[in-house]
Amino acid sequence: DDDDDDDDDVDESSDSDSSELEAGRALVNLPRWRTSGVDRHYFMQDHAKVVCAYYHKKTQVLTAGFTNGVFALYELPDFNNIHSLSISQKRITSLAVNPSGEWLAFASSKLGQLLVWEWQSESYILKQQGHFYDMNVVSFSPNGQYMATGGDDGKVKLWSTNSGFCVVTFKEHTAGVTAVTFIQNGLAVLSASLDGTVRAFDTTRYRNFRTLTSPQAAQFGSLAVDGSGELVCAGCIETFEIYVWSLPTGKLLDILSGHMGPVSCLAFHPSEAILVSGSWDKTVKVWDVFDSKGARESVTINSDVVALAIRPDGKHIVTSSLDGVLSFFHYPNLTQDGSIEIRRDLKLGRSKHDKVTSKHLLSNKTFTSLCYSADGAVVLAGGDSKYVSIYQADQKLLLRQFALSTNLSMDGILRKLNSKYDTPDGNMHTIDDDLSDSDVEARINFHLPGVAKGDLSSRRTEPRIRCKSVSFSATGRMWAAASTEGLLVFSLDETLVFDPFDLALDVTPANVVAALDRRDFLQALVLAFRLTEAELIQKVVEATPHTDIVLLAQTMPSNYVQPMLVFLAKELDHSRHVDFYLKWMVALLTKHGRYIKDNVSKFRTSLRSCQKCLLQHKASLGQLCESNKHSLKFLCAMQPETADAIVESM
Repeated sequence: DDDDDDDDDVDESSDSDSSELEAGRALVNLPRWRTSGVDRHYFMQDHAKVVCAYYHKKTQVLTAGFTNGVFALYELPDFNNIHSLSISQKRITSLAVNPSGEWLAFASSKLGQLLVWEWQSESYILKQQGHFYDMNVVSFSPNGQYMATGGDDGKVKLWSTNSGFCVVTFKEHTAGVTAVTFIQNGLAVLSASLDGTVRAFDTTRYRNFRTLTSPQAAQFGSLAVDGSGELVCAGCIETFEIYVWSLPTGKLLDILSGHMGPVSCLAFHPSEAILVSGSWDKTVKVWDVFDSKGARESVTINSDVVALAIRPDGKHIVTSSLDGVLSFFHYPNLTQDGSIEIRRDLKLGRSKHDKVTSKHLLSNKTFTSLCYSADGAVVLAGGDSKYVSIYQADQKLLLRQFALSTNLSMDGILRKLNSKYDTPDGNMHTIDDDLSDSDVEARINFHLPGVAKGDLSSRRTEPRIRCKSVSFSATGRMWAAASTEGLLVFSLDETLVFDPFDLALDVTPANVVAALDRRDFLQALVLAFRLTEAELIQKVVEATPHTDIVLLAQTMPSNYVQPMLVFLAKELDHSRHVDFYLKWMVALLTKHGRYIKDNVSKFRTSLRSCQKCLLQHKASLGQLCESNKHSLKFLCAMQPETADAIVESM
């Protein structure tokens, strides 16, 4: 038996030796990758290095991005340079190619650029760039079609609410922008900056048509425009004064003095020439800009005032102070109606450098931006937190909170830190052990002494999440927040929510269909609105003959006019029946104009939505007619029979 075991061991050893020899032959027989002098090619980009590359297999085109902001296209395998183009002053961070290989997308993190290039026609498909540094302020246009933002890079940008793209960028400021606002008609946007100027930009011709300056050097931190668009006021941070200019002439009219600290916020009364100001001297002052006798009223608050807002009807004022309190005052006697303690609503996150818990970080933290909704029912508040809060103005209750970001690469997201990362030398995340930047220029520190913000495009820099400004749209359908992460827009759902009212046993979808069959369109429409089902309302409205629209609008009960306008605005935004819904809108406004005027505060949001849709259709139809102007002239000049034949052939 022992001999048999020895034989088995010999057989196993021989088998293992043979398997090793076979594996060795397989390794020897594997092909080796080699490069020859003929196959070696050079980009020849003047010492620039390749950062990203993409090879499209179908078209056999290699796209390469370099550190000098240049990209180049090469045809393989001959490595022929199709063309090269410089698209940025900084390095191209990443690139992508669409499946057909026609569009090339490039991104530069240093400047926040996004470019889409069609290389065959050599034209830009998309070219967008955000703010280089933090975005400080945001404001909606009166018609809700545009948003204006200002940042630390000194730029003022206009964004389209329909597409989300930047329409135009104004670069006239030489320092950070601290405030932006539109005039009432929306034809101009004004901005205040730390460079001591207030500039007015034309939103139609896209130019800086007025520059307002002070007699002495000043830094402006707040801005307000009256309802007529003629008076412009800016609060100074250094001299604690308020400057008043005339926008049509550009002349300095008056200097309001009385605050003993930096003027942090300004707001005009909606219907009167009354200016309300808040300051770090713990006071809120009411000024008559046409009377130079000083402040008409003054209220002292327990702490520094950092933000204020006036309700659209002008009857209430809300302020935010540094002690974490929202105070509500009744205008004009400035008696306090109530207050809200908001420290717990901030829900601050902890930084990796913090040595205390988030509960002890609440000192000197508050909301730094306030805004009323169009109907004045709610107050939007944002500040030194990742949350934006919505409060009910009358009952002083917190309705809802929205988180601006869950990006863990930013500081202040987590409320509790993991103790396993704590070391005797500090938090492990604060220790720089990242050696991924192999290029010398990527490791150079360009930070100036004393600058705590750092380079936000560097992966080692973790900016703290916070909301710097909030703004409500005039339509009441959306609001925007300018945060550390960028511009965030929150909108209501496009479909109607099932919220039935005045229900009864006979209010059913079957009865709606039965009323349509009897051609009783008014009863069918009323029943559909009582159910508030979007598909059912659309079915009834589109089943109505266009000849009966005026009669239905005239006999419709007044309490259904407001939801009908909201429905028409939503359908007009995407429906192809433009003329049909326009007839409905004209009939409602004509027959119920007096009721709408008497209850304008109730209809403000719905009318703004209708105005937004009408302006959008006007622009699109005007562009379509302009592009086909010569074809229309040709068809009009032809004989009717010939024109009809040409149209049918098309």
